Amino acid sequence: MPLSRQQAEHFVSLPLAGLTREYPNHLMHLLNGPQDALAPSALHPIFYGCYDWHSAVHGYWLLAHCARAYPDLPQAASIHTLFAQHFTAARAQGEIDYFLQPGRAAFERPYGWAWLLKLSAELQQWSIPQASEWRNVLQPLAQLLRERLLDFLPRQRQPIRTGTHFNTAFALLLALDYARAEDDAALQSALHSAAMRYYAADTAYPSHYEPGGDDFLSGALTEAALMAALLPQPEFQAWFGHFLPNMATGRGDPLLAPVEIGDRDDPKIVHLDGLHLSRAWCLRRIAAALPPAHAASAAMRGGADRLEHASLPDIASGNYNGEHWLASFAALAVGAA
Repeated sequence: MPLSRQQAEHFVSLPLAGLTREYPNHLMHLLNGPQDALAPSALHPIFYGCYDWHSAVHGYWLLAHCARAYPDLPQAASIHTLFAQHFTAARAQGEIDYFLQPGRAAFERPYGWAWLLKLSAELQQWSIPQASEWRNVLQPLAQLLRERLLDFLPRQRQPIRTGTHFNTAFALLLALDYARAEDDAALQSALHSAAMRYYAADTAYPSHYEPGGDDFLSGALTEAALMAALLPQPEFQAWFGHFLPNMATGRGDPLLAPVEIGDRDDPKIVHLDGLHLSRAWCLRRIAAALPPAHAASAAMRGGADRLEHASLPDIASGNYNGEHWLASFAALAVGAA
């Protein structure tokens, strides 16, 4: 089912509480000298809240996504005010300046890069007049990260398949959404070439080895969702049958079942709630790319529902370890955005 108004109201309440909350803050920060020992808001004038840079980026994506779907949300005025205060040319230049300092070529690569592109694409699709102004403010940073991605992909000869921030397929999938929204043929071609190089020959993925104890992504399903987005249906159907043969023939798969979450107050273990939600998102995208009568379609949709129900009630747990980021993944899951 698509994102509901009630869900949108609930989801946006979490980043609204976090995007101007500077502490606690998990800085991934290279100091080139004592002059770089600064507060998060000085280092990142826009994206200093929500615990870390990438969570702030997708927190803004979530606000834009929900406000675009439901322009009359009760929080709409607060959302518009927050964007207007933070998306200024001076603040955006501060973000760019951070990336241009020595030694920061890999900062937030690829996860934060991809979310920034996804945010830019969301602003492009938001119909209110201010959104185009905010997108224009963000565009130089989006272009910088687009260029870095184009430069990086030919040099990364092997994909990263981990279930955390470094996962290659997840980043390519978000970047593909941006490239298509922008009608960016060069980026689409680069993403397609990289995905084919990384994944086209993959077979018999060992899904029973997932998840790791702090995964919030499925290496298998992010890859399959990416290939579903890139390949024509007959080619994808054949590829999928070799990649996850048990799932493809309707025999079931561990990836369809929720996992035990031992401690939602632990900042790493709570990643598994995100895993449930991102798996649901991927399964729905994969199922949509297959014929409706495909042997795996019903099982994947049922699995997505179970995974969503296992974690959606807990995104507002009262603990900032999960609350600063999980609502974005909930929005992906329910809307398969």
